Amino acid sequence: MSPVATAPAPAPSYLRPDQLAEVLDRHARWIKGQPGGARANLALADLEGADLAQRDLRGARLVGAKLARCRLSGTNLAGADLFGVDLRDADITRANLMQTDLRGARLRSADFSNANLRGADLRAGTLEPGGAARRGTGSDAHPDAQDAEATRQAHRTALARLQGGATAEGGIPTDLTGAVLAGANLTEADLCGAVLQNADLTGAVLTDANLSGARLNGANLTGALLDGATFDNADLVGTRMVDCDLSQAKLGSACLTRPIDSMGSEIQRAIFDHERWIDSVGQRGERAELDGTDLSRADLRGVNLSAASLRGANLSDAALTGARLMMADLSGANLERANLMGADLSGANLSFARLTGADLTRVNLGPAEIKDPSGRPTGRSWAANLMGADLRQAMLTDSRMVQANLTDADLESADLDGADLAGAKLQRAHLKGKVPRRR
Repeated sequence: MSPVATAPAPAPSYLRPDQLAEVLDRHARWIKGQPGGARANLALADLEGADLAQRDLRGARLVGAKLARCRLSGTNLAGADLFGVDLRDADITRANLMQTDLRGARLRSADFSNANLRGADLRAGTLEPGGAARRGTGSDAHPDAQDAEATRQAHRTALARLQGGATAEGGIPTDLTGAVLAGANLTEADLCGAVLQNADLTGAVLTDANLSGARLNGANLTGALLDGATFDNADLVGTRMVDCDLSQAKLGSACLTRPIDSMGSEIQRAIFDHERWIDSVGQRGERAELDGTDLSRADLRGVNLSAASLRGANLSDAALTGARLMMADLSGANLERANLMGADLSGANLSFARLTGADLTRVNLGPAEIKDPSGRPTGRSWAANLMGADLRQAMLTDSRMVQANLTDADLESADLDGADLAGAKLQRAHLKGKVPRRR
């Protein structure tokens, strides 16, 4: 179908309900080939929280649009251009996203349950040509030169916004952290380099999907169909793959979890004795001394290492979801890309620790209650110490950092959306990037 007309690209501003209604009405007529129709061009538009459920938005242009917390349940977005779109916390259940261009999209905590993402392009957002929305399907299979140049310009603008005006060659990875993709159809989808940390992919269809270089640590793939799926160089540390047939999957050089029982008897004994020490309030076992220990890629989900000494330890890429690390000494430790989602780090010492790219979503970094030797509260507390910590690109969404010491900490490009920084010390802290939204 050739479009009757193409509406001009809107400025990055909020659309009034009547303006949005007119755009959607003209798009519906464009889809049907009726007079007065125009393809919806909502590039860079702010539509946060809008109700677009059950709409037919095939081939629509939503490049860089803000659709966070929108309702798109059952919406037909086949062949739409969603490059760099913000769909965080959106309801996209049962939506049709076949052959959509989702490169560089922000999809954190979005619900894609039972959605159709067959052939979708979820690679990093770059200015390279060849997105899935232009693979020869849908109503925009053969755009003219002027139309193609307008699309390239929209992508360039969206990419600049994503990168704060910069244009790094590596592009912006598509972020599906914590997204719900249960039962979703991802057949032949290109997820190369996508961030799927802690995502729910139970029962998803990933037949012939490309997950090369994807980050899946903490993701749940229970019962997923993986025939022909490629995981070359993918991060599978802490990935749950129960009831999965991997016989036809291509694991290549995938990075897998190191179970505790593969780390040597000394480390196993130290963790076991430490948990006994915690449970008996110091009467049995002994405090773990794991300073400088290599625990990279270790599966330590739910472990209790409260008050343990882990100074300078290597915990890079470790799975620490739900771990208890209250008042633990992690000063100078390497926690780069570690998955600490939901962990309790209250009162912990993370001074000068490296936490670049770590997932600290819903982590407790508030003060720890100090108790006497018998376990009774003293009425005093001990604040978490992140002095000089490297938190660049860390995910601190909905984290609790009340009274935390962040003096000289580097939080460049960290995601602080919903974080509680009440009473935190921020002297000389580098806070360039996303700031906490109002609670």
